[in-house]
Amino acid sequence: MSKIAIVTDSTAYLPQPLVDQYHITVCPQILIWDQATYQDGVDIQPTEFYQRLKTAKVMPSSSQVAIPTFKSVFDNLLDQGYGVLAILLSAKLSGTVDSAVQAREASPQAPIEIVDSLTTGLEMGLHVLAAARAAAAGASLAECKAIAEQAQKHTHLFITFETLEFLHRGGRIGGAQRFLGAALNIKPILEIRDGRMEPVERVRTRSKALNRLIELVEQNVAGKKPVRLACMHANAEAEARAVLLQAETRLGAIETILGDVSPVIGTHAGPGTIGLAYMTEM
Repeated sequence: MSKIAIVTDSTAYLPQPLVDQYHITVCPQILIWDQATYQDGVDIQPTEFYQRLKTAKVMPSSSQVAIPTFKSVFDNLLDQGYGVLAILLSAKLSGTVDSAVQAREASPQAPIEIVDSLTTGLEMGLHVLAAARAAAAGASLAECKAIAEQAQKHTHLFITFETLEFLHRGGRIGGAQRFLGAALNIKPILEIRDGRMEPVERVRTRSKALNRLIELVEQNVAGKKPVRLACMHANAEAEARAVLLQAETRLGAIETILGDVSPVIGTHAGPGTIGLAYMTEM
C-alpha cells in the first residue's frame, strides 16, 4: 500500500483535530509587521492578530511560503517513504504554488505532485480533506491528485466583507474594484472564480449579507446530496457559528467545519469577514 502525505498552506484553515487525524502538513505563510516576520498561525494567532490590528498605525503585509520551507517539508516526508501531494492556494492570489514548484525542482525524480486549488480558505480546506481521506484509505498519489482536482468542480466559496479597504490595500481585489466607493452601508459579496476574487452582488445590511451567503450556497447546491459545509471568519465567531448552523439546517449537511481566517489572509480581508464554502458529492 502506498504512503501518501498531504501538504497544504496555512490558508486552508482546517481545524487542528482534522489536521492531526489525517497527518496533514501545514506550511505557514509569512506575515510581515513592523519589520518583524511571523509564521502564519505559528508565531502569531488570529485572536492576537485582530486585537493588535484594531490599534495598528502600520498595516501588515504578507509573503508566500518560502522555497526552503517547502524543500525541507518535502525532503522530510520523502525520507520517511511518502509520496507527497501539495494542495495550495490559487496561483492568481499568491506565489505559493511557484515556491512549491521551485522546491520540487531540487528533486525532479521524487514522487511530488502539486495542485493549484484555484481558491483559498476553507474551500481549499475541503479539497485537502478529500485528498487526505483518500490517502488514509490507501489511494495512490495519482488517485489523490485526481481527487483534489476533481473536488474543484464540486466546491465553491462565497464571502462577505465589512469593508473592501483591506483587499484594496493589498491588491487582491480583482474584479470587485467596481464595488469600491459604494455607500458605507452597502455590504459586498464576492466569490473565488477561476482563482481570483470576483464580485457577486451588494446588499444593504450585514444581516442580509449573511443570509445571502446561505441563499447563494443553496442555489448552487440545487438539491445535490450529500453536502459538506465550511464557514470561516475573521474575528466574527458568533456570526459565523450562526451562519453555519442555519446553513446546516437548511441544507441537511453531513459535515460542518468552522475555521478562523488566519493573519495572512486577515491582512487582506479585514475583521468581520465571513466566508461560506460547500462541497457536493464527487
